[in-house]
Amino acid sequence: MRKREIRKRHGKHLLVGVDIGGTKTAVLLSSQPPKVLSRQEFPTRPAEGPTRAIELIKSGVRDLLAAQGADESSLERIGISCGGPLDPDRGIIQSPPNLPTWDDVPIKAILEREFHAECLIENDANAGAVAEYRFGAGVGSKNMVFLTMGTGLGGGIIANGRLYRGTNDFAGEVGHIRLTRTGPVGYNKRGSAEGWASGGGMAQVAPLAVAAALKKKRRTSLAKLFRSGAAITAKDVAMAARQGDAVALEILKSTGERLGEVLAILVDLLNPDRIVIGGLAMRLGDLLLEPARQVIRREALEVPARTCQVVPAALDERIGDVAALCVAMGI
Repeated sequence: MRKREIRKRHGKHLLVGVDIGGTKTAVLLSSQPPKVLSRQEFPTRPAEGPTRAIELIKSGVRDLLAAQGADESSLERIGISCGGPLDPDRGIIQSPPNLPTWDDVPIKAILEREFHAECLIENDANAGAVAEYRFGAGVGSKNMVFLTMGTGLGGGIIANGRLYRGTNDFAGEVGHIRLTRTGPVGYNKRGSAEGWASGGGMAQVAPLAVAAALKKKRRTSLAKLFRSGAAITAKDVAMAARQGDAVALEILKSTGERLGEVLAILVDLLNPDRIVIGGLAMRLGDLLLEPARQVIRREALEVPARTCQVVPAALDERIGDVAALCVAMGI
């Protein structure tokens, strides 16, 4: 088929999704989300500033369009999923923690000027919530909470089928909730939900748990890492737990219980019918989620606790792509 015929067939309904992360950025093209026609990925390298990455986004969009025999006249909308803080209305990226050199970058204006197509931008947790609600584990729910359980702990809220942003677009920042006066640090707050129930928090708790185990002369496969002075990551704990390491399993159980304390608050406060959790929960499943469910049953109000399902995210590693496309669809 000739390029002209392909362009005519597509018309103006191609969507571009851009998922900007601290490690990598993905640019993808779709005519029918969540299906992806073509995709490019490159290292973000935030230390080098935003200019290089933005130029690669531009060239990536052009390459993807050309591969489909299309041009910018075929573009309906561009959607950007990125960590906050953001100004979604003006389309400005405001120095997220994972993009510290991206100071007030007017990404919306830059891409609209370049491609003459509307550009929308959304916090990645909110975009992920919409992605799971439309195409993943949230399908069929009405009131849903989505949590990103990775290095940190963020969230997005779907209320009565619509994304709830709050007055300042800060709704869903559950990682900032304080669980204890002392404890691991997350969100620059000691004892926060992020400190206790995230990969970053687990990395703080693990050395203390291993030290206590060794003091009691208990064996653990994490001992070698601990004695070498190397950091013990959530990934290390997960690998050890899968191999049956008792200390690693206890760390996951404790993390799951802290997660359950957070979820019990959400159940009482929001009365969702489903809580969908990505990242670590998606990879570890019931090793984390069953202790959390037990805490919910113990601490939350009986009827909301019985109604709410707690499940891992279903979109796996595709969630960033699908989230960006959901932004392009118009959240």
